[in-house]
Amino acid sequence: MDALFSRKQPDTDVKNKLEELALFGGPAAFTETLHVGRPNIGDRDRLLARINDMLDRRWLTNHGVYVAELEQRLAAYLGVKHCIAMCNGTVALEIAARALGLSDEVIVPAFTFVATAHALQWQEITPVFCDVDPRTHNLDPQRIEALITPRTSGIAAVHVWGQACDVDALTAIARRHNLRLMFDAAHAFGCSYGGRMIGNFGDAEVFSFHATKFFNTFEGGAVTTNDDALAAKIRLMHNFGFAGLDNVIYIGTNGKMSEVSAAMGLTGLESLEEFIAVNRRNYQHYHQQLADVPGVRLLRFDEQEHNNYQYIVAEIDAQTAGISRDDLVRLLHAEKVRVRRYFYPACHRMEPYRSYFPHAGLLLPVTEELVQRVMILPTGTAINPKEISRVCQIIAFAVEHGPDIRAALAAPGRSSP
Repeated sequence: MDALFSRKQPDTDVKNKLEELALFGGPAAFTETLHVGRPNIGDRDRLLARINDMLDRRWLTNHGVYVAELEQRLAAYLGVKHCIAMCNGTVALEIAARALGLSDEVIVPAFTFVATAHALQWQEITPVFCDVDPRTHNLDPQRIEALITPRTSGIAAVHVWGQACDVDALTAIARRHNLRLMFDAAHAFGCSYGGRMIGNFGDAEVFSFHATKFFNTFEGGAVTTNDDALAAKIRLMHNFGFAGLDNVIYIGTNGKMSEVSAAMGLTGLESLEEFIAVNRRNYQHYHQQLADVPGVRLLRFDEQEHNNYQYIVAEIDAQTAGISRDDLVRLLHAEKVRVRRYFYPACHRMEPYRSYFPHAGLLLPVTEELVQRVMILPTGTAINPKEISRVCQIIAFAVEHGPDIRAALAAPGRSSP
């Protein structure tokens, strides 16, 4: 199988080599599937010790000692005044939006996971989709002000891939128009902007600690803020509005994190630097292996900032590569490499938004292009450099023989997968 993906195969061998690809009937390159976002697991013994202690105390939820400790340690790590742990990142977004008093319309990127838009729409707040910067994939500040109307109450920006948004520009716009500014930092735990940790910006920032994130609490999230009054309000809202025993003073819901999730989070924090080091090693290895492959551009992180290197982001230029992103995805999936098309097809092309805003794509040219080009590659502690090299060999082979692969896929009688 290794010989198949060596580059510069003689033309006479191309047809035989293509037949060895899993997409055309050959055996898969991997016996175990490589995933994007396979969970990182810290020290199992420490985790199990915490779980056993939790079970012995029979305190499983409702602000136990592990949740309190996790909130304190996260706040200290981020250098922020308040961290409120949540049951998941989506509920955290919903509660933060409600606590901030967002209403009517909020400007968001369409190039994000749909939870960002859903958290607003669920509360009957209209997400107004804005285009992104083609280089960073983050919300483009230059396009925001044209979308502001008398109904606009805020901006919900996203630190995509863990790259910080242009926080200064967004803050200036929000202040100029008296808008609330919230950041979806689901990708950005452990990252910084101007040397300051993400979690400190806007009115509030929201993290996801879902199992697919490099730092996870099984399922969970958090809201961070330096605003004392806002933090107090969020704490009320994520616990039914209780301010002490039998004393409900505000409308709320159940957004609390459980003790077992907090135990996982504390265990993960102890291995955080190890997780980041592995991610960085993988990131560097991908860049080395794919540097000379035409039409494949890997996103680079700013080495002057703290990065978690959680995502390996490839943009596929079909014209230069000779093969489309989607055909490359089909080929890699057959080899048991489960690359992902983030954030295909973009929020504005999902329901209910595509029905509400059928012509939104006309205002989102960069987003429309990115969702056809972006491909996320596997990384994390579940993958090693040897496996990464093989993934890169497959990509290089596919680019070298793109026209032959396209022709084989278009052959009469071949069914779509």
